[in-house]
Amino acid sequence: MGLADEIDAAVTSVVCSDWDTRKGTVVPTTDNVKLGNGAVEIDAVYLYADLADSTGLARDFTRTTAAKVIRAYLDATCRVIKARGGHIRSFDGDRVMAIFMGDSKNTDAARCALQINHVVQKIVAPRVEANLSSIKSKGFEIKHCVGIDTGTALVVRGGVRGSNDLVSIGRAPNVAAKLSDIRNGNYRTYVTEAVFKKIAEHTKYSSGDDKRLMWEGPYTREVGGETITIYKSSWWSKP
Repeated sequence: MGLADEIDAAVTSVVCSDWDTRKGTVVPTTDNVKLGNGAVEIDAVYLYADLADSTGLARDFTRTTAAKVIRAYLDATCRVIKARGGHIRSFDGDRVMAIFMGDSKNTDAARCALQINHVVQKIVAPRVEANLSSIKSKGFEIKHCVGIDTGTALVVRGGVRGSNDLVSIGRAPNVAAKLSDIRNGNYRTYVTEAVFKKIAEHTKYSSGDDKRLMWEGPYTREVGGETITIYKSSWWSKP
């Protein structure tokens, strides 16, 4: 059988087979999702954290410098995600995706985003500028954005045996990814209205006597051809 025939048979098998779907109560792993037609439906919060202007970083700096900046950002971000109960499921260059499940998933993800903002502004950026002189001399600013949405998604394994990974299909992962692409002043966190409504008070308001609302909105924004309601924040929270 030639390669074209092999691909034809494989694609036909995929599109003609019924999904073997089950409800998931924990974040799936590649070990518990069947490669063939396995699928897990989850009710979860998706968080995407994206380093801004990685194109300029790769263009204007050496590969070793750019790699250090990206690695520093991902290292710090992933540590916060794991500490806040998130499960990291994919990387795409300078972007990381995490899934939160459980009763407090919306609050956990929102708090995680505020803490990511703290470590990026108060740790990553100062350490990068202090130790990589070209970053500061060329005026490159370490910035990022986090997008969060909640909803049901279908998790399957994409690829072939020996070379595959989990893929999440649904509105929530798609919207969260697009929100993380926003670049707007000092705002670093964007959540959908569905997420905002379920955030606990201690993550909506600042600590102290004044109890200031840390989020602005509602605003409407077109995402993927759909007009959605979002909230944004420029606040940070120390982990």
